[in-house]
Amino acid sequence: MTELRTQRRGMMQSLTGLSVRYVERLMPDPYLFAVILTLIVAGLVATLVRGASAGGMLQAWYAGVWGPQNIFTFAFQMVLILVTGYTLAEAPVLKRAIVRVAATPRNQVQGALLCFTVSAAASLLNWGLGLVTGALVARQVARRFPDSHFGYLIAASFMGFIVWTQGLSSSIALANTDADSPINVIHKIAGFNVPLSQTIFQPYSWLSVLIVLAVLALAVRRMEPSESLAPDAAVFDDDAAAVEPPSSKTFAEWLENQWILNVLLFASGITYFAVSGFVLNISSMIMLFTITSALLHRTPIRFIRAFTGAAKVSGPLLLQYPLYGGLIGLLAYQGAEGSTPLQTLLAQTLVNGASQYTLPFLTFISSVIISLFVPSGGGHWAVQGPIAVDWALAIGQHSPAYLGLISMAVAVGEGVANMIQPFWLLPLLAIAKLNVRQVMGFTLVAYVIGLAVLGTMTLIAPLVI
Repeated sequence: MTELRTQRRGMMQSLTGLSVRYVERLMPDPYLFAVILTLIVAGLVATLVRGASAGGMLQAWYAGVWGPQNIFTFAFQMVLILVTGYTLAEAPVLKRAIVRVAATPRNQVQGALLCFTVSAAASLLNWGLGLVTGALVARQVARRFPDSHFGYLIAASFMGFIVWTQGLSSSIALANTDADSPINVIHKIAGFNVPLSQTIFQPYSWLSVLIVLAVLALAVRRMEPSESLAPDAAVFDDDAAAVEPPSSKTFAEWLENQWILNVLLFASGITYFAVSGFVLNISSMIMLFTITSALLHRTPIRFIRAFTGAAKVSGPLLLQYPLYGGLIGLLAYQGAEGSTPLQTLLAQTLVNGASQYTLPFLTFISSVIISLFVPSGGGHWAVQGPIAVDWALAIGQHSPAYLGLISMAVAVGEGVANMIQPFWLLPLLAIAKLNVRQVMGFTLVAYVIGLAVLGTMTLIAPLVI
């Protein structure tokens, strides 16, 4: 039995090693990855969209970034979810908890499993919190085990992020509940909202979460690298004890240290949340994490400093969001009047001929592909959602449960694609001071596992809803 376990573990290490070598040779910097995707999409538009012209494509690209349907509002919401989640994780009480938890592993594998578990649990609460918390735990684990492979630890934490689209901050599921959301595709087409009970709280959703996390945990355990990768010394600069401000000498300094101001902010936010009927959407999630962070950081000045520090990890996203906004514009570009845009061609080609039983799976596969070009749950739903919902209605599927399943097929497809699309890995790389080639070879294995497990879910779910 021991020999069999060793053989299986060796097979996983060999597969992971092959993935790492592949990524190290072929994966460009994430910014260049976005540029290359833009060129690919531009070539496809020029080839497949009737009446496409260079001038029209340039205008479409510009409109996707800076035009009337620009990406800025949604991009700012996504950045705030990330920053508020990081700010909350850096609150003293949670930071001390992270240090205590990171002291429990006895070896590198246990440390990686801890990073994975913490990230997955936090991602189900809030994707911004989950994205960074696992990396913060990985930083503490690497401090305890200096001979560990830091890229392996960071990759394990990123693997937990695969389930965020099935958690409480799922941008697609939340958009489905809000009639005023610009990306509530179901309401725009079918005229009704879909509650969370018909999406993330469906048995097919939470059962698939448990299964994919169990399989990934086994993979993390067996892909342990034999070589080490020490973190940059600068990684631990943020762990230095915060310097307490001097005793207040001015009115401004006194005001900055009044905890009652943060309490009033928290009380106001919670009161509004209760009065509004405890509605969960993207904006309310941002508010809740902002006011909770302010409360846990106690004084305004500590909250300000933590928020400012957290904002640094959003820099790479701010650099790349315009490129992906341009990609959305190109995907939606129509050349001649009445011609079909590339996004519609892609989605229609993949779901053409689908039945009520195969549509969720084909929508999932479409999502995985389109997510490479639009790595943002809400923006991605705006691209693919209309085609998927229209097709569901065309085959006679009008129920909230079925349309909720279609939206979740898009959501989980994006979660799987994240494992090979470097966009959301950028904040972790900023925290860890690593490059994408040192991490993504491990997450490529998670992509294969997610593709199998969550793809199977979309095949079974139509039979049970």
